[in-house]
Amino acid sequence: MRRVSPVCQVEPGGMWAVTRYEDVLFVMKNPALFSSEGFKLAWQPPWVGYNPFANSLLAMDPPSHTRLRGLIHRAFGAATVARIEPRLRAVAADLTNSLVEETDFVEAFAHPLPAFAIGEILGLDHALHAHFKRWADEFVAITPEVPSPEDAERVRKTIAELTGYLMEVIETRRRAPVDDTVSDLVRAEVDGQRLTDAEIVEFLVTLLIGGLETTTHLLSNSLLFLADHPDMMDRLHADPGLTAPFVEEMLRYDGPVQTLPRISTADVVLSGVTIPRGALVIPIVASANRDEAKFKDPDRFDLHRGSLGGLQFGHGIHFCIGAALARMEARVALEALIARFQRVERVPGELLYNRTLTVRGPITLPLRFTSRQ
Repeated sequence: MRRVSPVCQVEPGGMWAVTRYEDVLFVMKNPALFSSEGFKLAWQPPWVGYNPFANSLLAMDPPSHTRLRGLIHRAFGAATVARIEPRLRAVAADLTNSLVEETDFVEAFAHPLPAFAIGEILGLDHALHAHFKRWADEFVAITPEVPSPEDAERVRKTIAELTGYLMEVIETRRRAPVDDTVSDLVRAEVDGQRLTDAEIVEFLVTLLIGGLETTTHLLSNSLLFLADHPDMMDRLHADPGLTAPFVEEMLRYDGPVQTLPRISTADVVLSGVTIPRGALVIPIVASANRDEAKFKDPDRFDLHRGSLGGLQFGHGIHFCIGAALARMEARVALEALIARFQRVERVPGELLYNRTLTVRGPITLPLRFTSRQ
């Protein structure tokens, strides 16, 4: 597609796919031409009804986006990342104990670690961690394509369940505030106005879904790569300082975020092709990060490439506010796993991946772990 049809319509629904690095970057740099309302079109099709994720910060343009974005710094800022890192290291080390010989890495490690981080930041009940992944999986799996009646009803029930739970949390914090993000949001004022309960719920859903699903997939993709490339595991054993550049190159090479839906606000020409006003535009981040015109030998994993994750965290006003947290979680996780295990290997069998428009990762990941002597 990058070589022959870098901007073209694809199914379902005639979405406009954008595949070259410079074109994807142009879309991200120009929110006035490419509205983030595309997320709403992708995540709140008629069959869904109301979806708080589709009405969140991710789907907003200025000035609404500008009004609310400052609040998220409090949740995902440097101080928060530094505060939870020691506890996250302890949890990561503890979770390695569950990786005995053959195990599902997603269930045993890749989900529980970011679930703990998000639970800590939001002050949510850690007993609900098991529900976090189910909620996240259902939300990100929504597409404009109409599913079966049973699947549609399950998704709508999940949305109602999560929304109801968060409304209860908000009411509890309003009656008895504590030192957590939810209490901060209940007390917060933006432009002299308090946030509505709906705005707080939409905000919390963004932090929960955005901070969980992506990191889970990043950790799973990383371990899958190490299982297929034992020489890389040896390099990380020899020099644990390479963990940080490993994370950056993994973000480029096989990052969790695949697309960032937008809606064109005017006729726009990209790579000689006119995208009409009002079109659902799908900049394919995964393709941009493998663009031969930007990255030399892009299908080769290069620890010293210096790609800084490519476009995995977006660009401009919508640059991922959780980037520092995701990088820290991945580094902490890999350091714990490398310190504990000599080898990680695939267990024979087909890998099943999720079915979503925006993120990609294995649903389950059976691996075999061999401890270091």
